[in-house]
This record gives sequence, C-alpha cells and structure tokens, in this order.
Amino acid sequence: MSRLKELRKYTDKALRKAIDDPDELKKAYVHLYGVSLAAGMISEKRGQNTELACMAAMLHDMYAYTAGSYEDHAHKGADLARKILGKLKITSEEETDIICSAIYHHDDKASVDSPMDEVLKDADVIHHTMNDPQKPVKEKERKRYDALRAEFGLPPAAETVQE
Repeated sequence: MSRLKELRKYTDKALRKAIDDPDELKKAYVHLYGVSLAAGMISEKRGQNTELACMAAMLHDMYAYTAGSYEDHAHKGADLARKILGKLKITSEEETDIICSAIYHHDDKASVDSPMDEVLKDADVIHHTMNDPQKPVKEKERKRYDALRAEFGLPPAAETVQE
C-alpha cells in the first residue's frame, strides 16, 4: 500500500471515530480530499514533492475535525500530524518536518513561507473558492485566489468579497 493510501486509511478511520453527524463527516472528507487533489496539481506545476503535498493536505485540518475546534488549529494540527506520522512510521524525519511546517503555516494566508507551505495554503484556497464558486471569496484569501487564477491562466474573477 502506498504511503498516501495508508495515511488516507488512517484519516478516514479517525474522522469516522470523531464525527457522528453524517453531513459534517461528508464535509470533512470532501475538504481533506479536495485540498489533497488541489495540492497534488499545484505541487506538480511548481516542481514540489506531490506525495508530501497530498499527505500534508490530508492532515491539515485533522486537529479541527477531531477536536471540534478551529482555535489555533494550524499550530495544534502540526503537532497532531507529527504524532500521526510518528505512529504510522511512513515518513522520514525530514519529510515529517516538511509536512508539519506546511500544516503549521497553512492558516496564515497573508505571509509567504517555504514552497511546500505555499502549496498547501494555495490548495486550501482553491478548495475554499472552487468547491462552491457562487460563494464569495474571503477577504483574507482574495490576493492568493487572484494570483492562483493568473498562475493557471484563468481570467480575473469579478465576484464580491466576504469577511
């Protein structure tokens, strides 16, 4: 079994254990798998490690889903990811550091961090904006969203911004 499949098996089980509401469970699956797909596409385009990008995406909101709170979820999520990866023993120490850095920084959309950190931030924005194209783009994600549209050769979006 590939490392990504092994991680997805683990996250699927953890989500089922943590989330009782079928609609909330579906939202969690859709978001993690959607961000993972976007991370794979972005990482390929930018010459980053696609497997690690997809793995970071599968773990990026696990703390929020399993703890039921988004408070400081990126930083706490990086700690949780380190524990999960340590338990599964599917990454080297260096790979774990790369994944955990991306998770740690993913909620700070205004700053620019390492290339892999940027892949996860942008994948998260892609999913937030493209999962429901009728939903207004959040102000904190607007700059990244516009830059991603340009990077992928899409025309500028003419939608309103929400807080």
